Amino acid sequence: MTPGYALTVDPDLRDLRAADHLLLKLAAELALPEGMFGCTHLVRDDRPRVALSFTLPSEPLLRTAREALTGQGHEVTAGLPDAVGRAVAYPGSAALTGTLTIAELLGRSAIDRVTVLGAAEPPDPGTRLLTRDHVRPHWQSGTLVLSAMPAVGGVLVPFEVPDPTPCCADH
Repeated sequence: MTPGYALTVDPDLRDLRAADHLLLKLAAELALPEGMFGCTHLVRDDRPRVALSFTLPSEPLLRTAREALTGQGHEVTAGLPDAVGRAVAYPGSAALTGTLTIAELLGRSAIDRVTVLGAAEPPDPGTRLLTRDHVRPHWQSGTLVLSAMPAVGGVLVPFEVPDPTPCCADH
């Protein structure tokens, strides 16, 4: 993750889906450029929650975003909360819809590599990935990595599902 021009917003949310929604809403309201990264970060302290971070390509954009977010009443701090964010908005993310090959996914986005659960080797570039229109890679040692898993029909799917069943939903 490139921390050059970064800021963190702590909206005091505990729900990851709500944090995704807010991050995308704020990015749209701020008209942030394609070159930015918007990530969620799990904050594990005495008040567990999800923080948001935005990494922007220039200091003037950072300043403008900070002023706008602060003006909306958000708690904004400089820098990133950690180096392992979950990317929600990133270069090329909007183009990751439908079914793509691994080569297409890597060529269209800022994702650096794909790993498959239980596999020692990366997937073949021609392997198809059913995106489910929900591709959330994670930063690992400065590299944006998508974790995928095998699915029916010989395709891969992102490990993270778009609409997870809440714990204990049937109780």
